[in-house]
Amino acid sequence: MRQQKITDNLAQLLEVLTPPIREYLEKQHDLDELLEIVLDLGRPAEARFPARALELSDIEVTPEDIDYVVSRVGQFGKDNRAGIERTLHRISAIRNRQARIVGLTCRIGRAVYGTIDIIRDVVETGKSILLLGRPGVGKTTKLREVARVLSEEFKKRVVVVDTSNEIAGDGDIPHPAIGHARRMQVTAPELQHAVMIEAVENHMPEVIVIDEIGTEAEAFAARTIAERGVQLIATAHGNSLENLLMNPTLSDLIGGIQAVTLSDEEAKRRGTQKTVLERKAPPTFEAVIEIMEVDKLAIHHDVARVVDRLLRGTPPRPEIRVRNPEGEVEVVQDADLGVRPLEEAGLARPTRAAGKPLPRTIRIFPYGVSRNRLERAIRELKAPAYITKDWKDADVIVTLKAHARKEPTKLREATGRDIPTYVIKSNTYTQIANVIRSIFRISEFEDEELALREADEAIERVLAGEESVELMPRSSYVRRLQHQLAAQNKLVSESTGVEPYRRLRISRP
Repeated sequence: MRQQKITDNLAQLLEVLTPPIREYLEKQHDLDELLEIVLDLGRPAEARFPARALELSDIEVTPEDIDYVVSRVGQFGKDNRAGIERTLHRISAIRNRQARIVGLTCRIGRAVYGTIDIIRDVVETGKSILLLGRPGVGKTTKLREVARVLSEEFKKRVVVVDTSNEIAGDGDIPHPAIGHARRMQVTAPELQHAVMIEAVENHMPEVIVIDEIGTEAEAFAARTIAERGVQLIATAHGNSLENLLMNPTLSDLIGGIQAVTLSDEEAKRRGTQKTVLERKAPPTFEAVIEIMEVDKLAIHHDVARVVDRLLRGTPPRPEIRVRNPEGEVEVVQDADLGVRPLEEAGLARPTRAAGKPLPRTIRIFPYGVSRNRLERAIRELKAPAYITKDWKDADVIVTLKAHARKEPTKLREATGRDIPTYVIKSNTYTQIANVIRSIFRISEFEDEELALREADEAIERVLAGEESVELMPRSSYVRRLQHQLAAQNKLVSESTGVEPYRRLRISRP
């Protein structure tokens, strides 16, 4: 779907300007792209467009010009913002030391229908979503459209907490751009957190939409709301998740940071100092969307994992989406959720071609694979699966490489029936757990416990008589832990291969 841009009553904003400024602007060929008008006392008026700034050089702003505009807009609140009733335009004031208005920024408000198509699938998950980005990239526009879509199309009870009347416009009647959502106005910016809590306690919303969370009290209110099972859609100050993490006031929105002192044994196992930074709590917002440009954004689908990786020094790799000139959404970079391709995990791809979706709960038939270890992997990974005794009832077959080479009758018949068959090299818990991760796309997230368990199994095999055992590719941090484990058992370990496939080989001295 292509976006449908609607200029929201531009004529009504032009009406509040002095006639000379209005007439000058009406002559511009790209008036429908106007972003804002700046009026500073004693300076020429300026009109700003996406690609240019137009200085009205022969129109110097006078006190009378300022008063003319102020008298035609709504009252200014404590945040020095006013509006025009039932429009989305925003007029912001600059005052001198005597509180007299000496400057105005008249920002054009527009409703853009279709603007959330690029993130619609994320919104529909029901996750709480935080939007980040510099001023002017469309955060508030997307909030407005989210409120409309969830209230009209999904029939959800949506409440907009509108601190500066920027989401739903000035006046007592909200703008149609928020659909059937209800709007709660905030009498003073410092009371936004109280109104957020009031919205939950008094009006039973399923979704709350908030613009500009900026204080510790508002961050605490957001966490309180999320803990009550309400979906939050909000914006916050900051351009990226990393900026937010370093902001002591707002880092709680994504879990917060705390210093943890490890025991000597744990610090040695991790290969770190005794004091490390860790995430303090589950994040208030499960997904973070960084709006890089109007039609380009980065999506962090699992904020908890991204924050954990950042604190361990691993830079995030979000999913990046763009809207092309034809209006279609393209994914130009997939998110790195820690899921490795099957070949990297030492697994064979399923025999069935992609495109035929698996059911929600999968029946797995193990051929030559330990049922106990498979049951343990399903249980520990909380995978929606169970083991079936009859291969004819199976949605997926897991077998060993040695069996697959021989192509027994059951496997041949299963392949003929188009049942996907996953092949693992050995009958270890690590290999079995990884095939479950691959089937269900469960993020391994450089799982230390699994990596160390794999190293333990390799050490046992070498001590039992094997010459050497090669492990699966891991990050340098995890490889260091595996090296330490091998050294504790007086075995030799060496890294082999090139990134991102670099891995350990453990052998006898």
